Amino acid sequence: MNRRRTLLLLLALTLAVMPLAGCGRNGGAASKTQLNVTGSTTILPIAEIAGEDFQTAHPAVRVLVSGVGSSAGIEAVTNGTAEIGTSSRELKPEEASLGLVDTKIARDAIAVIVNPANTVTSLTTSQVADIFAGKIVNWSQLGGRDLPIGLVNRDEASGTRDAFSKLVLKDLDFDPTAAVLPGTGQVRSVVAQSESAIGYISLGFVDKTVKALVIDTVTPSEKTVADGSYPLSRVLHFFTKGAPTGLAKEYIDFVLSAKVQDTVVRDAGFLPIAEGGK
Repeated sequence: MNRRRTLLLLLALTLAVMPLAGCGRNGGAASKTQLNVTGSTTILPIAEIAGEDFQTAHPAVRVLVSGVGSSAGIEAVTNGTAEIGTSSRELKPEEASLGLVDTKIARDAIAVIVNPANTVTSLTTSQVADIFAGKIVNWSQLGGRDLPIGLVNRDEASGTRDAFSKLVLKDLDFDPTAAVLPGTGQVRSVVAQSESAIGYISLGFVDKTVKALVIDTVTPSEKTVADGSYPLSRVLHFFTKGAPTGLAKEYIDFVLSAKVQDTVVRDAGFLPIAEGGK
């Protein structure tokens, strides 16, 4: 393994131990009623800020929000340790019989990101697939500099990884030599610090520290997600065990309200579910 790949992996391992974003910030004495919302790190900004606003309107309620991955969120709502499981992927076939009800809460896009110093600005979906499958290994093969490609992947519990695999790799397998990280923030940090790195994150998490690539000649944006032209788009989900009732339903209705959709959802970089899609 060359020095550049070794440094990338060391950086990834260091960031992997960083704590994920945690629960809703509500100090003080215990509340009368508690709602547990857990799962996707992608959905965390929506769920957490909406949770704080919901608590403000309902002082007797405490909303605990955590980002542990989509699969863990689905497992938590299935076994009853959470009232709402958040997920950035659809249910897998083996999860379809668990009695979960899906409420779609926002639309999103997966951005393929590189370091701002990388001279490559555009790729095709096929090229991205070959990169993450390990078939393309140097940026010079794509018109860039002579640098080995440093792959940064998500862990298997990630809904973003599952969606990316279905949208991009299809029948291909991920290159097992890629650095694997548990959270969106860690992926972004590694790519921001390594010129040779490439990863993928929710469009809502793209900032000036990384560069989102044009895919199949389409720039990822709210407009291209809404009109369906950007190829790596997806839906974000709240899952409940059966139809939502009680406090879970109140919170879900709050998240679906025009106020939250037009402010919290948009401010987090996502597209309101009522716009641009099914």
